[in-house]
Amino acid sequence: MRRRTAAALVAAIVLAAGGCGGSAQEGAKTVDPQAKVKLTWWTGQTADAEKVLEGLAATFTQQHPNVTIEVSSGASTTDDLLQKLSAGFASGVYPDISYAFGSWASQLQESGKTLDLTEKVKDPAVKWAEFPEAARTTATPNGQVIGFPAIVDNLSLLYNKKLFDAKGVAYPTDEWTWDDFRAAAKKLTDPAEKIYGTAYSVSASEDTTWHFWPLLWQRGGSILSQDQKKAAFNSQAGVDALEFLRAMAVDDKSVYLDQTDERYAPLFADGRIGMIINGPWSLYDLKQKKTDYGVAFLPGTNGDHQTVSGPDLWTLFDNGDANRAYWSFELIKWLTSAEGDAQWNLTQGNLPLRNSETKLPEYEKYVKEYPGAEKMVANLANAKQARPTVSGYVEMSRHVGEAIAKAMQGAAPPKQALDEAAQKSAIALAGG
Repeated sequence: MRRRTAAALVAAIVLAAGGCGGSAQEGAKTVDPQAKVKLTWWTGQTADAEKVLEGLAATFTQQHPNVTIEVSSGASTTDDLLQKLSAGFASGVYPDISYAFGSWASQLQESGKTLDLTEKVKDPAVKWAEFPEAARTTATPNGQVIGFPAIVDNLSLLYNKKLFDAKGVAYPTDEWTWDDFRAAAKKLTDPAEKIYGTAYSVSASEDTTWHFWPLLWQRGGSILSQDQKKAAFNSQAGVDALEFLRAMAVDDKSVYLDQTDERYAPLFADGRIGMIINGPWSLYDLKQKKTDYGVAFLPGTNGDHQTVSGPDLWTLFDNGDANRAYWSFELIKWLTSAEGDAQWNLTQGNLPLRNSETKLPEYEKYVKEYPGAEKMVANLANAKQARPTVSGYVEMSRHVGEAIAKAMQGAAPPKQALDEAAQKSAIALAGG
């Protein structure tokens, strides 16, 4: 998938509960694997990626002639899928399978419209444990498995070799500290040439927020309290992390502040920004631009190089038909197998879903075609914590994003900004 941003989120939407609006049509109560079945699949993909999935759907139906699959993007952008699903739940007309950002998981599960796959993924044939832990956690909101991982990723440090060479700055290493990062950003910044050492999104979207979580975690902080009902990001660890970002942006002026999420990656590719913290979705564009770049782990704190992963999902929905449920599961089990995923994610420049894929010939081709991909695969081991899947996360993330944007633009001290975000998030996190 070619993500429009790292994982841009729409505003919080209360999904229609099972008793609101129409209901799915009554279908088969018991499974007949030979019965004719028509599935609806919303992929959330852009045109090129959509064609790949249409081809894979055709391959699946050739192997299973009783199955017909209606494949479409589902909405004009991936972001719009949540609102489209919400409307579908209310009317009783919604797909069997849909792409979903991982941060929507709790909202989708709480709609009462998802299939419960908790027992089914225990089948050894599924090889559920091969998926990264963060992806499995994201797919299991409120203790219920609602789908399969669709995309796994992480944030890594990308650097423009041409700019580093021009300034005589040593390339980043996997052992870098944040002080090393800050010092290099200052050296790379050239106001006269409008070149910045690094960049940060201040759009207040999830792209703003999730870039902040590794700095918080590395300092021993948490996003939420242990019971996941209260904000904890405004701890001293959070304040220190945001103060670091503020100092780089306001004092050093070494940070390009992107108001849109959309500009910093192209500017990096064009040699206007020395370093960005980004993920595997960047590799395709860098390849197209022929940018001379390198990849390293995130800078660390006291030897901790934790990163954040933003797994997305193929979510399966209950349309009241046992045969549709059966074949939805079989389709996505097949797509996310090592062999299926090699035809999907690896061809798109995304990271492999399963560690077993690294032994496939397609993986060797993938790492040659996308320099730095192997480092990002290794960096999955540094994704030790998952973003919360509580239903209040979307709204909380927006408030945290606003706090980061204020602090980095010098509009509020870090502590004040984070305390305000925690206060604003209280109602959403309490289930209000």
